[in-house]
Amino acid sequence: MVSSQTSHSTTPLLGQRALLALLCLFAPAILCLAQEPTDQLATTLTEARRLISEGNPQAAISKLQAWPQKTDPRIAHLLGVAYYHANDHLQAIEQLAPIVDHLPKDSLPWREAVQILGFSRYIVGHIQQSIPFLEQTRAWASHNTELAYALGMAYIQTRQPAKARENFARMFQAAPDSAAAHLLTAQMMIRLEFEEFAEAELKQALEKDPKLPQVNYLLGQLAIYRARVDEGINFMKREIELNPGNAMAYYKLGDAYTRQLKWDAAIEQLQKSVWLNPYYSGPYILLGKSYLKKEQLGPAEGMLRRAIQYDPNNKSAHYMLAQLLQRTNRLEEAKREFAIAEKLHSNANEPDR
Repeated sequence: MVSSQTSHSTTPLLGQRALLALLCLFAPAILCLAQEPTDQLATTLTEARRLISEGNPQAAISKLQAWPQKTDPRIAHLLGVAYYHANDHLQAIEQLAPIVDHLPKDSLPWREAVQILGFSRYIVGHIQQSIPFLEQTRAWASHNTELAYALGMAYIQTRQPAKARENFARMFQAAPDSAAAHLLTAQMMIRLEFEEFAEAELKQALEKDPKLPQVNYLLGQLAIYRARVDEGINFMKREIELNPGNAMAYYKLGDAYTRQLKWDAAIEQLQKSVWLNPYYSGPYILLGKSYLKKEQLGPAEGMLRRAIQYDPNNKSAHYMLAQLLQRTNRLEEAKREFAIAEKLHSNANEPDR
């Protein structure tokens, strides 16, 4: 998998603190609805809004649910807001979807409902349905980066690369048709595992600016991931010509050489990677593997122990070290390392509770 932290079915969660700050703009909105509330209702709404602002949306929900006329749009509206801040996005949608079109257009309550519906639908994975609400929100929150991120990712997931690129260009203050915009969009696509779309964006970036750093690196990474190793090596070499301080390019070049069983060539590039960035475990693991293949057990052990120092939870490093210790007849140490590797493997495969 290529440097991705999300999948097609997993929607990235948004920063609640940033959204709360934006939604606080609407704090007085509940008093702006067309029908004047009674004194008792006004008090209930004001107290509920205060509870939400103080970070206690569950108490606000309890207070609003106690109101006898739950179909009152003012109650439904604030319930939706409270459910959103309680991270119950499905309930927020259920409360706000029936009333949003009945709120005065462009009023503060309407804007709040539209914004929450956009973010809530995005968070629960209703990506296509979220886009119209997020686009409407952009009219009054054009500088909100959380909104820009959600909208751009939504366009990627609905396979609208041009709109995604336009959005990310605006977010990162780049020209929409620039090489930089293609690169930024490709990086976001890789996060979502849309590799084919990302490769197309990167090739367009390369056509527009052959010397733009990071483009060759990402193309090389994609090629190596797809077992097009020779192609990946060429891209990595080009990246290093443009950006000789890119530690990850040396690491990936070394990785490619290990796939070709060229252990000496791999060691040369991996050493350069650790000299540039000595705190990343990946090159040390591949160095340990390369030295093992060359029967240089001392250097191999040193590299694997350094990998574990920087990444104690890396099961591959523990497993390779255990094999090395077993070969050198240090059986008790090997047994401990095998046990650690097995535990890490089991933990990684446990379902989230």
